[in-house]
Amino acid sequence: MTAARALVTGATGQDGSYLVEQLLDEGTEVHAMVREGDGVALPEGVVRHVGDLTDGAGLEALVADVEPTEVFNLGGLSSVALSWAEPALTAQVTGVAVGHLLKGSWDLQERTGHPVRFVQASSAEVFGWAGPPQDERTPIAPVTPYGAAKAFAHHLVAVYRRRGLHASSCILFNHESPRRPEAFVTRKITAGVARIVAGQQDELSMGNLDARRDWGWAPDYVDAMVRALRHGTPGEYVVATGASHSVRDFVAAAFAAAGVDRWEHLVTLDPRFARPSDAPEQRGDPSRAAAELGWAPTVPFEELVARMVRHDLDLVRAG
Repeated sequence: MTAARALVTGATGQDGSYLVEQLLDEGTEVHAMVREGDGVALPEGVVRHVGDLTDGAGLEALVADVEPTEVFNLGGLSSVALSWAEPALTAQVTGVAVGHLLKGSWDLQERTGHPVRFVQASSAEVFGWAGPPQDERTPIAPVTPYGAAKAFAHHLVAVYRRRGLHASSCILFNHESPRRPEAFVTRKITAGVARIVAGQQDELSMGNLDARRDWGWAPDYVDAMVRALRHGTPGEYVVATGASHSVRDFVAAAFAAAGVDRWEHLVTLDPRFARPSDAPEQRGDPSRAAAELGWAPTVPFEELVARMVRHDLDLVRAG
């Protein structure tokens, strides 16, 4: 049996870093596409390839050169807020690039006769304003440029799956960890709380506290993608916890983890941080992932927040 050789895009991001570690632990040969000038360190043993998601021909050539047995596409612009400022770029790197990776995978499979498996990191943003719970039968109806780009990629994966490529989409709901950048609201909260407790920050400025999201532990969601790619039959899988919490709940849990009971006076609302269009609640139904992949979340909401807060408190204390 041929040893697994994986090509990973987005390897230096939150999910990509956990994925690379899991694949290496399993003995997989890992190749990572990184942008020119990206100095983020990768674990020993990972083969770096300089590339760009805006270079379609380059993406197809990379797949042909590496000849992976597995392709994990985690790359793209991952900020919903940024997608409003850069809608065309978001469409290119989060949507169109997926078409090139799929075509490259298909061409490789046709040329070598060896199967290539593909998994796409899709997003709950493809569901837009659909009422909860959202599952694989929920209509695709995005309301943000990011969601629209992810929806295009989601449909392309299905097109190539029908053509005969083992291509799966994991529709990931919100998933967090200490590796989440501060540009994301969850890390902004936990890092802000840590600095407030340390006397380095006076208040936490927030946008919409009422939006509800289904938050899970990022390494769990990476494991779901690996399971989907290795599963005998390709498909679409909602990856979520099945429970939602408000942004206010996240803030409260973060302050509680830092030992602060009364926090309301430390939080201000600023409309600049509110999204132009924001679904009131996202809550996924992971029943299919549980039944077909044997997957289940392992970290409860409060523990997830506490782990992030502890990490940020340690950073503050370390200076």
